[in-house]
Amino acid sequence: MRRLLFAALLFQVSLLVPVAGLAEEEVPEYKLVLKNHKFTPAEITIPADKKVRFVIENRDDTPDEFDSRDLNREKVVMGNSKGMVYIGPLKPGRYKFRGEYHEATAQGVVIVK
Repeated sequence: MRRLLFAALLFQVSLLVPVAGLAEEEVPEYKLVLKNHKFTPAEITIPADKKVRFVIENRDDTPDEFDSRDLNREKVVMGNSKGMVYIGPLKPGRYKFRGEYHEATAQGVVIVK
């Protein structure tokens, strides 16, 4: 009886393994560097209808905030550190972002194709 229960349990677990692998979708990653209160690159092109991750590296000594009303995202990134923001899936278009603490210089756009 124990062997039968063990075999049934092993079979059920083996059915879950492939499903778990399919559940983890790879999210494309894009890097934004904030230096001298400017984003580089100032324009990023990403695919439409796909979730992506932005890694924001702030190389300035002071904090700034990745801010976008178009993308409905805000993320404070402390000086000399990194932060992550997930966006999408988005429809084709242009979506502006800025550094809220240095709006005059820290500006950019996400182009979705």
